Amino acid sequence: MREPALHARGRAAALLAAAALGAACSGGGDAASPPPGPGAALATVTVEPSRVARETTFDAAIEALNQSTVAAQTTGRVVELPYDVGDYVEKGAVIVRFTAAEQRARQQALEAASGEAQARLSEAELAFDRARDVYAKRLIARAQFDKAQADFDAAKARAETARAQLAEAREGLGYPTIVAPYAGIVVARHVQLGETVAPGRPIMTGLSLEHLRAVAEIPQQHIGPLRRHRKARVILPDGSSVDAATLRIPPSADPATHSFRVIVELPTGDRGVYPGTLVKVAFVSGEDERLLLPAGAVVRRGELTGAYVVDAGGRIGLRYLRLGSPAADGRVPVLAGLASGDKVATDPIAAGIAYKKQPRAGTGA
Repeated sequence: MREPALHARGRAAALLAAAALGAACSGGGDAASPPPGPGAALATVTVEPSRVARETTFDAAIEALNQSTVAAQTTGRVVELPYDVGDYVEKGAVIVRFTAAEQRARQQALEAASGEAQARLSEAELAFDRARDVYAKRLIARAQFDKAQADFDAAKARAETARAQLAEAREGLGYPTIVAPYAGIVVARHVQLGETVAPGRPIMTGLSLEHLRAVAEIPQQHIGPLRRHRKARVILPDGSSVDAATLRIPPSADPATHSFRVIVELPTGDRGVYPGTLVKVAFVSGEDERLLLPAGAVVRRGELTGAYVVDAGGRIGLRYLRLGSPAADGRVPVLAGLASGDKVATDPIAAGIAYKKQPRAGTGA
């Protein structure tokens, strides 16, 4: 009979202990939830997988699409040379001017010759008209009529030749002045002020900064995906990128290097780069699924990169990350350190301040 009594007393003691514990926890009311962590007030972004273009990056060099050397088209002495190497020249600006005395003298001589040829033509035309009327009345021989017609045709040909020569001379009056065919930079000047030049003499070499292209040597094992996608972007020295306007892939490789010289044209405009500058070209070679993070949310501490992650309770943690090359829209692919659904603080400065102020686990503060 003692064993049931012992069990009864044990059950009673357990019930009393449970009641006392419940009273101590509740304080006579409902249980209070813990206060939210400091990260609850931060702006966050939820990291989710996204389909992004897979890119293969190669080194490239910038070249000018328009680079030319202007030459003299007439004989003359250089009397004006306003630009030197390194100067920027607007389109249509005068870059050299020669003396034009010879051109004006030639024009005056040809004007006189043209006037004489026109007078001879009028005289021959009158003689031909008279000969035709007289020949119609059978008052002159056929030979005289044929001679009048031949003189008229010859005079007409001489007048046309004189007019053509005069037009050429008038056009040549513009040769002593050379203007820039496009806006650009002077890279070489081949004459000096006061020099006498002849037709064909190089005067000045310039290039345009508005039309540039990047040239990359692509190994043959990478050319297949590049041909299929035909999309690329040029990564400039300041870290910004611009989509390629056109992509030109040669049909065959260089027999010596077994590589393809791919030309990537940049959109028209001043990009702040110059011919000879080294850049990188990211060619689309496929598609991947990546976790993308806004570039502004990345924390950089020396050689380490990371981000502040806010959990469901509002507590902040610093995660060190391994990142890939920035995507075309500026977001950064996360290769390691984050999982789908993580919430990342978009303002790392505010998150860092809150992270330092929050109580540490196990301190009770």
